[in-house]
Amino acid sequence: MSFLEIWGVGAFVIWVLMTLLWLLSLHLKDASIVDIFWGLGFVILAYTYNIFVENGNNTRQLLLLVIVTLWGIRLGAYIFWRNRGHGEDYRYAKWRENNGKRWWWQSYFQVFILQGVLMVIISAPLLAAQYYDPSINILDGIAIILWLIGFAFEAGGDLQLARFKANPANKGKVLDKGFWRYTRHPNYFGDATQWWAYYLLALASGAWWTIFSPILMTLFLLRVSGVALLEKSLVKTKPQYADYIERTSAFFPLPPKKKNEKTS
Repeated sequence: MSFLEIWGVGAFVIWVLMTLLWLLSLHLKDASIVDIFWGLGFVILAYTYNIFVENGNNTRQLLLLVIVTLWGIRLGAYIFWRNRGHGEDYRYAKWRENNGKRWWWQSYFQVFILQGVLMVIISAPLLAAQYYDPSINILDGIAIILWLIGFAFEAGGDLQLARFKANPANKGKVLDKGFWRYTRHPNYFGDATQWWAYYLLALASGAWWTIFSPILMTLFLLRVSGVALLEKSLVKTKPQYADYIERTSAFFPLPPKKKNEKTS
């Protein structure tokens, strides 16, 4: 099968799963369950692509499957744990309120199909790394090191934040220790870094053109659903956050700055 044919199979699989997930969301009255599926969807795509590529389970393919599985399952499990018992996320709840009786069908396109399309597009390196030249080179090693750094920031940042929030004494306070001392969003930085690692695996196989994938993911995390959206609410709800912004880098990990110095 050609690259586009396998990519199309992946798109079909995600369309079916997103449709089923949408039907479940109607029953639960909770569109935010789509967030739990985000990481898991990429795991499913990676294995779907693996089934249809013709050059067997070579070393790069196995490496890719292992790290994507670790990333996707951890992310899905964490979001499930974080959201349990809290009802629908406020973003989806607001859309539900604004759209009224139309929301039941509009959510299919605005939430589930949109995220499914993004998932398939962004997954291009997961296919390319398995489809093209299977020979291992130095880029594969760099990719694994980069992925480990990203995983440490994302998983470590989530763990530190969970422990911080679990302490009632920290209510209304700002976490500025550990990974959070060097970046205001270590989890988002870690996520983006891992996608650049997936791209390096694709680049190692010769698929340089899949660079649109980590660029899209990074922009998505910075400008759409990640940093920009979250900080709007944090500035309003946490008085200390303005000072935290002044001394801490927004995304890339950097040493804390002195007051009034610019952050990146």
